[in-house]
Amino acid sequence: MTTLIEVSELHKRFGILHAVNNVSFNVQRGEVLGFLGPNGAGKSTTMKMITGFLEPTGGTIRVAGHDVQDEPIQVKRRIGYLPEGAPSYGEMTVQSFLEFVAEVRGVPRSQRQDRIRDVIDKIHLESVVEQTIETLSKGYKRRVGIAQALLHDPEILILDEPTDGLDPNQKHEVRLLIQEMAADKAIIISTHILEEVDAVCSRAVIIAAGRILFDGTPTELQARSDMHNAVTLIVDPATAAAAETALNGLDDVERVERIAEQGDQVTLLAVPHAGREIITAIGETIHRNNWAVQSLRVESGRLDDVFRQITMPHSTEGQREFSNRAA
Repeated sequence: MTTLIEVSELHKRFGILHAVNNVSFNVQRGEVLGFLGPNGAGKSTTMKMITGFLEPTGGTIRVAGHDVQDEPIQVKRRIGYLPEGAPSYGEMTVQSFLEFVAEVRGVPRSQRQDRIRDVIDKIHLESVVEQTIETLSKGYKRRVGIAQALLHDPEILILDEPTDGLDPNQKHEVRLLIQEMAADKAIIISTHILEEVDAVCSRAVIIAAGRILFDGTPTELQARSDMHNAVTLIVDPATAAAAETALNGLDDVERVERIAEQGDQVTLLAVPHAGREIITAIGETIHRNNWAVQSLRVESGRLDDVFRQITMPHSTEGQREFSNRAA
């Protein structure tokens, strides 16, 4: 695969604060990278440096083979960027704003209206094209921001919190759009919303206090959860005690928890020792004892637990106070 983004030993200091500290990663064509971290982690600061809007203190960034500092215009031509916040020029209508962006981006005059119609259709902006941007809801402003990032059909997309302010249906539409575009683009999604990783990302990088703490696939991230390969089963109250005892006796089961009781249903959670798989042994135990099991499910892992485990030791009050400037 072609490497479209190369970040090497990147640093950014704001006075005494080391907001981005020795960050390195690559993004390939066809890859959707989730760039995750708590507020103040250095996510947006890194995105601003990749797009050329903020100068690094140290390190190098290459985009489609071009050095961001030496060839900024070549880099910007190849990137579609959705920054934090809403689009500028609130007095413009959506239509006039997109026409302005198309001209600035160098979209040929003969293609502009077709490109504008295409992004309006993709982002579902038909109902607001003649409204001024300042009158739009937060969700629609965000959608206009996504539209301007896509307008020149760039091979690289940098999207900072792309679903911020969108309702569940709008989030679903944007995620489908990202999946459709992913095959021939390199896409970075900067976010603190873990469901984005499950929904669209092929790879995840976690950053906290300016340092990368994890770089791998969502599956590898889930595998670090205590709940990875845990088994949830629902049985009737008469079976619950015997099931707890039997499951606790299995070699690869670390513990069994009774996590819910409601009417004629008792929910049990069997947690494996790290790296073990227990569903086969549990299935055999159920069959052998002829239990009436109403539900049986294997947990893939809980990303929120893993995220906290990785990032909490690196969160400080001082970093949180800085979050508005270096998120």
